[in-house]
Amino acid sequence: MLRRNPSWLVAIFALLAIAALPCCADDLAVLKNGFSIRHERREVFGNTTRLYVKSDGSSFVDVPTASIEHFETAQDESVPSLFGPASESSPSIARASTSSVPLSQVVNDASGRYHLDPDLVNSVIKAESGFNVRAVSPKGAQGLMQLMPGTASQLGVPNSFDPQANVEGGTRYLRELLERYNFDLVKALAAYNAGPQRVELYKGVPPYYETRAYVARVVRDFNKKKVAHEKAAVAKKAASVQQASAPKVAAKKPATKPVVQAKAAVQ
Repeated sequence: MLRRNPSWLVAIFALLAIAALPCCADDLAVLKNGFSIRHERREVFGNTTRLYVKSDGSSFVDVPTASIEHFETAQDESVPSLFGPASESSPSIARASTSSVPLSQVVNDASGRYHLDPDLVNSVIKAESGFNVRAVSPKGAQGLMQLMPGTASQLGVPNSFDPQANVEGGTRYLRELLERYNFDLVKALAAYNAGPQRVELYKGVPPYYETRAYVARVVRDFNKKKVAHEKAAVAKKAASVQQASAPKVAAKKPATKPVVQAKAAVQ
């Protein structure tokens, strides 16, 4: 006797089947948290779906497959997206809301003010909240960059769920930590996760699994972005060199037809 598959099981199989298919340029992965990610193609690795923002693979984001609601075709550039072309160096992030200001601009602006790599800020946001504006940790950290209420107050962030204020405060805090530890990224990330007091107590990364895993996750994601950028730059340079060294074929002049002049008959 055959049993009917539960609706949720059918939905999961349908999602996986769609995710496994190659997609056309400018598709949207609509997430359950209200965001969407604009991408050109995608691949599934276990429980993770990799969304390629650029077709050459130089920019991508990994998201849990279970967090994807569905896929759809992007109609135009005005469709709000989480990742889209904002700059050559980093993917663009936009709110799925009535706001027309993309979060990519917020990240790039804050990174520029505090002289940080936008890719680093994006990697921290990904590790902290998975780009969930409403994320709240069990300890009470809030928003994209998971600011504790006390830290947010010190940074002058009135509302940690405001993406612009949260990213501004989090980027400033990360810059302060980098300066505090003489630009030792590992120590700065450890302090961002566990607090400066514990980093100073242990004279380095605290022996906490959560903190060590967090630091490794951010550094790995950041390095992955840098390697992808380098590969894309090398490929672009090689293509330009090959194009420049290719033998040029002189264009042949089209054969000219004899010009026939009509002579007026003389009466």
